[in-house]
Amino acid sequence: MTAGAVGPVEPAGPVGPVLPGTLDALARTRPLPAVTAALGAALHTRRMLLLKSLLVRVDGARGTLPAPVRRCFEDDWALLERAERADATAVRAVLDYPTTGAWLAAALAAPDGPDLADGLAGLGAVAVAAALRAGCRFTTTRAPADGTLALPGIGLLRCAPGPVGLSGRAGTLRITDGAGRTLLLPGPAPAGPGTRWSAGSVPDGPGTRWTAGPAPAGPGTPWSAGSAPAWSALRTLPGGTAVLDDVDPHRVPAGGIGPAALPAAERPYADPAAWAARWRDALALLAATHPARASETLALVRAVVPLAPPEGTGPVLSATVRTAPGAVLAQLPADRRELAELLVHETHHTKLAVLDELVPLWRPGGSLHRVGWRRDPRPVPGVLQGAYAHLALMDLWWRARTGPARSWRRRAAERFEVCREQVAEALSVLADSDELTPYGREFVRHMGSHHARLQVSAHPPV
Repeated sequence: MTAGAVGPVEPAGPVGPVLPGTLDALARTRPLPAVTAALGAALHTRRMLLLKSLLVRVDGARGTLPAPVRRCFEDDWALLERAERADATAVRAVLDYPTTGAWLAAALAAPDGPDLADGLAGLGAVAVAAALRAGCRFTTTRAPADGTLALPGIGLLRCAPGPVGLSGRAGTLRITDGAGRTLLLPGPAPAGPGTRWSAGSVPDGPGTRWTAGPAPAGPGTPWSAGSAPAWSALRTLPGGTAVLDDVDPHRVPAGGIGPAALPAAERPYADPAAWAARWRDALALLAATHPARASETLALVRAVVPLAPPEGTGPVLSATVRTAPGAVLAQLPADRRELAELLVHETHHTKLAVLDELVPLWRPGGSLHRVGWRRDPRPVPGVLQGAYAHLALMDLWWRARTGPARSWRRRAAERFEVCREQVAEALSVLADSDELTPYGREFVRHMGSHHARLQVSAHPPV
């Protein structure tokens, strides 16, 4: 990550080749630990390339960036380097967190001028989070424009507008606002992927810690100048290391999700108790039906982002943002079966998003095609994304229709039949497309082989 080692580079592109066995296993939706590890390595390599691209852009904009902005960026970069030297695993957990990817994409896309300067400020939050997890000793001053400082994968600080001092030592963070009021968040900060750094002294609710003043309702709540700093920690979901992220400002794109531009659910309306219970039950159902799939889900999902509930009736909405793989954005499903299916569906969007950074699967094109699971026509990348996620659901329903959960068997059998026909039609569209790369055509061929085996196999597919 050393700045001096980065010379002139092109904008971040594909990460590199993928082994044939890995491509085959991914196409067949096989939940193998080696494949999960390969995806994690590819994601991290991509994040490092994006960081270096940001550094190159800052070097090229030195003539237009204000001197204080440049100095702050250089100080943040130096802190990040120091944290990496102290504990590379801890820093990787922060860099690979989904909202770090969303911030990086936004910062790289920002136009020169004030927008770029605002985007560069996000490096400070990443550097502070990394230093905390690595247990580094540091002192820095921040001036959050909106009175908030989100530390990726850790939590959110609310304070009065103006400079705030941050002092870290052995995973402990001391926060001092302009009025001299201090908030101490004791460590240590765990370094594992998705782990939660919870801290504070006076609990106001599950997973939230305050020292003084009223607890704000969410990131958008106005903060009065007379209020003391407050800290809101992320909650860890049971059975693993994934967190329920209901505070990070980068967790949902600015335009919302779906045609209705659905926003994130703000704390305290994210219903953490319901999410925790549903998550626990869904994982237990997955583990009973397909243990390897449950393990894959725990490994790949870093965060669940609650979306605002629907105003009327209709299916639960979920999404995966390409720039933030590993985050499942969703409304709360009605039961454990729905959440288990949703997790498998969105996990495969994450897998395909990371794979396409390794090797491009499609070329730019303008053709649109009808698919069974959408009302609107889809471009080839959308057809492939949908077909892949539904192929994984076919695999899941194949097992569930004769699995240990009797309440799931009939539903799984019915959905398997519907999905089988829909995926067959989509695979036919993809096989005839000239917009796939050679890797994309090979990937679709392996998908077709797995689809055919699911239709005739009397034994669990491998």
